[in-house]
Amino acid sequence: MAIEGRDDIAGRPIRLGMVGGGRDAFIGAVHRIASRIDGHYQLVAGAFSSTAEKSKASGRDLGLPDDRVYGDFTEMAKREARLKQGIEAVAIVTPNHMHYPVAREFLKRGIHVICDKPLTATLADARKLVNLAEKSDALFVLTHNYTGYPMVRQARQMVADGDVGTIRLVQAEYPQDWLAEPLEATGMKQAAWRTDPDKSGAGGSTGDIGTHALNLALFVSGLELSELAADLDSFVPGRRVDDNAHVMLRFAGGAKGTLWSSQVAPGNENALRLRIYGDKGGLEWSQEDPNYLWFTPLGEPKRLITRNGAGAGEAAGRVSRVPPGHPEGYLEGFANIYTEAAHAIRARAAGETPDPAVIHPTVRDGLVGVAFVDACVRSSRRNAAWTKLAI
Repeated sequence: MAIEGRDDIAGRPIRLGMVGGGRDAFIGAVHRIASRIDGHYQLVAGAFSSTAEKSKASGRDLGLPDDRVYGDFTEMAKREARLKQGIEAVAIVTPNHMHYPVAREFLKRGIHVICDKPLTATLADARKLVNLAEKSDALFVLTHNYTGYPMVRQARQMVADGDVGTIRLVQAEYPQDWLAEPLEATGMKQAAWRTDPDKSGAGGSTGDIGTHALNLALFVSGLELSELAADLDSFVPGRRVDDNAHVMLRFAGGAKGTLWSSQVAPGNENALRLRIYGDKGGLEWSQEDPNYLWFTPLGEPKRLITRNGAGAGEAAGRVSRVPPGHPEGYLEGFANIYTEAAHAIRARAAGETPDPAVIHPTVRDGLVGVAFVDACVRSSRRNAAWTKLAI
């Protein structure tokens, strides 16, 4: 539903605001680039930092007028909702503990929310946000950006089409090495908040990257996670959240899986990988080589399917921009989530249902991610006991 008094959204960029993402914030710049790639958004306002001075400075860096840059997200939500040319959507790129209070202020004023993952820092906040989002006239989009990669869409379609048959095994992993040393003790901002349970939540690697691995596995397989057994470690002395997790998974219907997330694995940068095996074949995809999908029909040689190449279908083609052989990756995949959100926002404004091909992670997907972290922590405290998700 369009905000009363706003002009028609068709035929022009969606007016976008941002909370967080100021100077020295990595993910804010990524969101801004992603929002611009397909021309669907124009950044017009923001509360970029927790202090007014830093927020104003960041706004000037981005060429925004001072009167559209705020020192407080609540002030921003109230004023932008009153402006005829106010924002129609807001990107939330703050540390995890701020996702719920920020989203609440914009959702209750009918402003669409595009929020970074994980959904919230706590399961209690996740449940409250689900309730709020599902009652709001505004859309809620979660930026699990890896679901926007063309060959991930290809894999999802092949699973749905029955190419691998009945799924038996799912293996997801996301190792990194950037927190193998105590960077939080050096004052590095990105490390500091991610290892602070008051800001990140109870999960470390499980929340930061494990939720990505799980979301990817569920998105492609179409399975529902029912319970898990997790062994979490904090290998870096003094670290208050996990930096490595080994998790066994049981899915509704009988499929089994494993998930490994680590931020202390030397030699790994962003090595997100997914393998799915059914009774008719298997699929393999790696984020660091994202334009390739390996498919092995049972008893036959492995087949390489390339983005926009022979064998790639419409599910991949609709989120691709360039011919095969020209790499597309992280920023383009992120942009696909923003573009899918734009399609959904425009459909909502027109009182229409989006094309069924439009797919984006939802608040419910976010709830599953936070429940996964919660279950991992509870399981590990009980010596990796099997634990059901508290959804």
